[in-house]
Amino acid sequence: MRDRDHHGSRHDQHRPKRPRRGDDARPRFERGERQDNLSKDTSFKDRPFKDRPFKGKPRGDKPAGDKPFRPGRPEGERAPRPAARGGQADARKFAPRGERFPPGARPHKKPWRSGPRLRDGRVVLYGWHTVKAALENPARAIHRLLASENAAKRLAQEVDLKVTPEVARNDVLDALAGPDAVHQGVVAEADALDSPAIEDLDPKGLVLVLDQITDPHNVGAILRTAAAFAVEAVVTTERHSPEATGVLAKAASGALEYVPVITVVNLARGLEALKDKGVLLVGLDSSGASDLAAAPLAAPLALALGAEGKGLRHLTRATCDVVARLDLPGRIKSLNVSNATALALHIASTRLRGA
Repeated sequence: MRDRDHHGSRHDQHRPKRPRRGDDARPRFERGERQDNLSKDTSFKDRPFKDRPFKGKPRGDKPAGDKPFRPGRPEGERAPRPAARGGQADARKFAPRGERFPPGARPHKKPWRSGPRLRDGRVVLYGWHTVKAALENPARAIHRLLASENAAKRLAQEVDLKVTPEVARNDVLDALAGPDAVHQGVVAEADALDSPAIEDLDPKGLVLVLDQITDPHNVGAILRTAAAFAVEAVVTTERHSPEATGVLAKAASGALEYVPVITVVNLARGLEALKDKGVLLVGLDSSGASDLAAAPLAAPLALALGAEGKGLRHLTRATCDVVARLDLPGRIKSLNVSNATALALHIASTRLRGA
């Protein structure tokens, strides 16, 4: 047992021992032998790894555990952090751990980074038609108006100004409206419009119902189309709907001041409230049973539209009196929700006028 522990297993005793590499051991290659081996008629990939040419610098004897010497840094001290080179991103990048900005170097937070509203609850409106309509709306409170020199002269000629405009450079307007906003030289800070209650609505004609349409460009385009077809109100949900400011107001091109936007917590209850007022609810869906042009329509009428992709939700479809579709003659049978709204309003308004 002692011999087996010392020399290994029985099978190991019969294995030939590998020669030790020492001064008296024969080297693997004699001088000039490596070059002769490489001159054989074999490709580089077919050669054994030991016969491939050595590329690189030979490694010197390096004691284990030694660390490389780094000049200019005392032992045990961390490398210093580079100083902020200016700007909000660099100040945050090189700030000490646990601090967002270095002490005394906190820059002013830009308005568009804090969301669609400013810190005091105001909204930012930009664009010529958007700001002009807001200035002409007596229900909209304007607190600050910034414009370029040419835009300020044009506003003074066309609008009865409630606020004296501040002449500002384009970089100031870009910082307030946003880096990608097309402000056309006019930016305003105003209070948000109050949302009327659905119980106070007394519809006589058309009403639009938006079931969780979240794209502000689409909602803005729908509001613009609704203003063109004299829609009395647009009903939407508090959640899963964009803020009535910024991009939405620019896409609406002033329609936000003309069409009341009613927000409800529960859309199904809001539809029931419209039913109690005698409103006919028609849901638009690609899987509708009948064509909207052939469906029975009567005023007051509410058209319900869902988001692209998922369409109307199940409870919304169940609450509607009729679920109709838009029959299209072309190869494509579906439209963008804003384009579908325009077509549906054209069909509905034509039918109601002819009735």
